Amino acid sequence: MRSIYFLLLLAGIITASSCRNDFETTPSTGELRFSKDTIFLDTVFTNIGSSTFNLKVFNDSNEAITIPTVRLGEGEASNYRLNVDGMPGRTFDNVEILANDSIFVFIETTVDILDTGAASNQFLYTDAIEFDSGGNQQNVELVTLVQDAIFLFADRDESTGIVETLTVNGVETSLEGRFLLDEELTFTNERPYVIYGYMAVGDPTGATPRTLTMEPGARVHFHADSGLLIADNGTLNISGTISEDDIALENEVILEGDRLETVFSDVPGQWGTILLTDGSVNNTINYATIKNATVGILNESNTVTGSPNLTISNTQIYNASAVGLLNRFSNVNAYNTVINNCGQFSMLVQLGGTYNFSHCTLGNYWTNSFRSTPAVFLDNTFVTSEAILVGELTEANFVNTIIYGNQQEEIGFNNDPIAPFNFKFTNSLIRFEDTFGQFEGIPEFDFTNTSLYENIILNQDPDFENTQNNSLRVGEATAGNGLGLPSAALVFPIDIVGTNRTSSADLGAYQSIELPE
Repeated sequence: MRSIYFLLLLAGIITASSCRNDFETTPSTGELRFSKDTIFLDTVFTNIGSSTFNLKVFNDSNEAITIPTVRLGEGEASNYRLNVDGMPGRTFDNVEILANDSIFVFIETTVDILDTGAASNQFLYTDAIEFDSGGNQQNVELVTLVQDAIFLFADRDESTGIVETLTVNGVETSLEGRFLLDEELTFTNERPYVIYGYMAVGDPTGATPRTLTMEPGARVHFHADSGLLIADNGTLNISGTISEDDIALENEVILEGDRLETVFSDVPGQWGTILLTDGSVNNTINYATIKNATVGILNESNTVTGSPNLTISNTQIYNASAVGLLNRFSNVNAYNTVINNCGQFSMLVQLGGTYNFSHCTLGNYWTNSFRSTPAVFLDNTFVTSEAILVGELTEANFVNTIIYGNQQEEIGFNNDPIAPFNFKFTNSLIRFEDTFGQFEGIPEFDFTNTSLYENIILNQDPDFENTQNNSLRVGEATAGNGLGLPSAALVFPIDIVGTNRTSSADLGAYQSIELPE
């Protein structure tokens, strides 16, 4: 019986509420309050949609109000799009806000720079959201910098619409993309480049050498799951030069994702990788910043004799969600190179090879998630689905280098004894704290063995400027102050920012400076 009474009472409540009139409102008198008076939608590429930004509109009065009109200043012709309290459009009538309440307005834009009549490759596009309260209008300004670009897309079969995949070194891959044409093989600084899919460099027949050159100041942006692939007698030549402004980096070549909004500036894993296959030759990277990839450089050049397949210098690799520089059976020379904030390894060697690193800073202060891997790992094996392959680590030399991070052990090894495993660290600063003695008796970690470790500094503060902002300049308190091997400093006489180091070389890619407090 009690349940019957409850059901009758509930039915009465529902009936009464369904007969209630909507709340009464009064017209707005133009006293709205906004979370921002100007919405900056950052920078977007032409014809690429922006992120969604929001504006909160407050009614601070004790009465529910109606805003007669909310609209974009350019109306239906505007390149901005709104969503007002859940409704999409560009013009809205009789927008209601309860007493002492608020609503959200969401804003997006997509702009074709050709439609703006812009005379340059940048255009400031503006509009305003107008809150018309019957003669007392309030505006919130909208501002977007639109950047023109050269877009490179994967090939698509016109009859089926299917995106083509790449055949590399005679093997068909699952990577969507195409080979760059001869006229596309020079990237200038006139306009940025936006890449969809994998742009490959080389001749599919392997007969004709081709080189992709990136000139000083070039800007290259990759869409999600996109990258570069150097193969089939192809060569990558990134030829940046030193910049006067260490923030603008006007002469460096910068490779990153295609989201230009500030919120994406340091987000890892936005694009794929620069893949140097075993068909590539004589790759050089100088004065470049490679950031926010999955793997910064995946080097499978497979040459361990003769000249290096990759020479990398004066270069920074940051925020790779997996590995900054991954080498498999390769031949690499690197100097004045900085790597930091990678999800697994800053520098990983697999299947052996030949490596010479001088005046490098290989840090890893990843905090996005748990990391159990060291900053630098040397391995002469490679595990496939079918077998464990073993290669020869001919040499891996690290001179005047800093290897440090937020883990206790920032170097690691995996040595299959059936193949040579040769390495040496000289005049270098390394973090390796064997707190529980678990590495005692392992030859690779015998820091008293001068054939492996010579003039090594363990677990002393490198005095980095700001590891989370990827500023690995060292202060005057650095443990590596003046301890560089002079002969190596003479080979590489200036640091990554152009400071001479020949009189007293510090460890790492930077000479020490007085850091701001």
